[in-house]
Amino acid sequence: MPRVARKKRSSRHSSEEQELSESKLPRSIWAGTLSFGLVTIPVELYSATRSTRRSLRMLAPDGTPLSRRYYSEDGKPLENEQLERGFELDDGSFVVVDDDELERLLPEQSRDIDLTRFVPRTSIPPLYFDKAYILAPAEGTHSAYRLLASTMERLDKAGIATFVMRDRQYLVAITSRDGLLRAETLRFADELRTPESLGLPAPTQVSAERVRHMKSAIKSLSKPQVAE
Repeated sequence: MPRVARKKRSSRHSSEEQELSESKLPRSIWAGTLSFGLVTIPVELYSATRSTRRSLRMLAPDGTPLSRRYYSEDGKPLENEQLERGFELDDGSFVVVDDDELERLLPEQSRDIDLTRFVPRTSIPPLYFDKAYILAPAEGTHSAYRLLASTMERLDKAGIATFVMRDRQYLVAITSRDGLLRAETLRFADELRTPESLGLPAPTQVSAERVRHMKSAIKSLSKPQVAE
């Protein structure tokens, strides 16, 4: 059977395809240095997840997109420049906070992920994990990055650190898996609800017989499924 020769692509088309491919790559959302002691490693932060949900717009009966407006309690429409921020007190009154005051409350800008301590990775309860990120090595720092990632993975350690992103300070846990560093933002203890705050009953003792029945039910769903 005769072979059909493939047409060689021009270098111009190849470069255009490369530029198009590179333009589709995700961009880092933060760049700085991961540091502890005398170790400083430039890194870039990427979101480890992506949303697949489609956003919907509210429409009028004729299909016109609607916009959100603010109104005072007496029904008077307000413009954006008329809006102020306020903090509500326990008695229902408000303390107005202006932009200058908010600016002074912002954390000091920094480009450092400051590792303060290492803990066993399994010592952090899953409830504390909030959002996952990937810490990638910046250009030219692969050797130091790989050394840290490999060592942390072998020791099964997590590094506790703080850093500032978008005018907010975050507490994060740095972990390593398959030679890649990951950063998980952590919730603070006062952000977690307790069973008591939800009105849940105190745990009671369960009989050994009921535990055996539950184990059997779990094991029945843990067996490998055989394809028909």
